[in-house]
Amino acid sequence: MSFLIFLLVGLIAGIIAKAVMPGRAGEPGGWLLTIVLGIAGAFLGGFLGNLFGAQSANASGSFSLMGILWAVIGSIIIIALARLFTGRRAV
Repeated sequence: MSFLIFLLVGLIAGIIAKAVMPGRAGEPGGWLLTIVLGIAGAFLGGFLGNLFGAQSANASGSFSLMGILWAVIGSIIIIALARLFTGRRAV
């Protein structure tokens, strides 16, 4: 059950991160990519939260606002890095 909650937190984090950093027209980013970015951001945010001593881990299997906040921060970092490395380059 906690895995499903983790996926839901990842989805929420991905949606919030995409709302904060909407991107250009024509940029790929459907629901599946949003979920993947959110889940990856949840991993990164959980790592960063634990690194800084924040209570970001969701060990009880329930929602945590701090966990969602760290997941959103991690998702924003991943979106920024993806755009940095996959940006359009002049040929």
